[in-house]
Amino acid sequence: MEPPPAAAPGRPSRPFLIWTLKIVISGGLLYVLLARVDLVLLWRTARAASVGWLAAALGWYLAMILLSAWRWDLLLRAQHVLLSFRTLTSSFLVATFFNNFLPSNIGGDVVRVTDTARAAGSKTLATTIVLLDRGIGLLGLLFVAAVGATGAARGSQTVGPLGPSLLWAMLGGATAVAGFAILKPGVVRRLLAPLRVARSAWIEERVERLVAALARFRAAPGKLAGCLLGAVLVQGLLVVFYAAIARALHIDVSFAHLGIVVPLSFVIQMLPISVNGLGVREATFGFYFTQLNLSLESALALSFIGAVLIMLFSTSGAFVYVTRSRAPD
Repeated sequence: MEPPPAAAPGRPSRPFLIWTLKIVISGGLLYVLLARVDLVLLWRTARAASVGWLAAALGWYLAMILLSAWRWDLLLRAQHVLLSFRTLTSSFLVATFFNNFLPSNIGGDVVRVTDTARAAGSKTLATTIVLLDRGIGLLGLLFVAAVGATGAARGSQTVGPLGPSLLWAMLGGATAVAGFAILKPGVVRRLLAPLRVARSAWIEERVERLVAALARFRAAPGKLAGCLLGAVLVQGLLVVFYAAIARALHIDVSFAHLGIVVPLSFVIQMLPISVNGLGVREATFGFYFTQLNLSLESALALSFIGAVLIMLFSTSGAFVYVTRSRAPD
């Protein structure tokens, strides 16, 4: 196999340009937002936070992690992959650390795939499970956002640019796509037929493993339903996490509105246009809060402190990673 061609002398590589663009977008958005706020007021808002409510927020985040590990376990068991809950929780903590401290939000997925590939007997199967977990998580996120928008609309409150009808439609479309893939694995095989043009044995094998995994998921509807319920609860706990922070900061924002802006901010963070969502997350909170006639300072305080608490919690993953790396075989 020939090595990939090297970048022309004096010409920056594509990854360098992509990361430069992400840094510019994150830095530019933060600059614009911070230039529009009273920094003294922002600092006072943050300093006035209730330590008790911040501690409660961390407790809710821990519950979310444990529930996420349980949901992952359900998908693994649907594929007859058995690992202890302690192992999966440790892996999820390490993945959370990598997601928050590496300049990419897929580092945690790589950790999870690596940790389960041996038990699954295939990296393709381990990857399929993690990707489906991500997909079901997105369904839960859309469900919570749609419920929040519906609750806000019934209360005659502002719901922002995405109303309940659009969110329910998005949820329905995403559910239909996911359900079709699981119920019709044979059709998925046909849709992936163009990948076989190269007649590569490696591609053929991966496609067949993917189709077989989808068939096993189809045979375990109870576990899939439990995973979907878990995804809804995980996203609900994430909203509760931010609600506790809002309470700590004395921000008067309804739970229904947080049920809209929190999931949407995480969807936007998935777009590969920034460094770990930095800047775009704050811009989303800022835009939505101003629609509610809430101050930009309160939006940024909520977003920043939420990010800091998540990063603080994620350091536990670093401890798990170091201790398990030093553990004797």
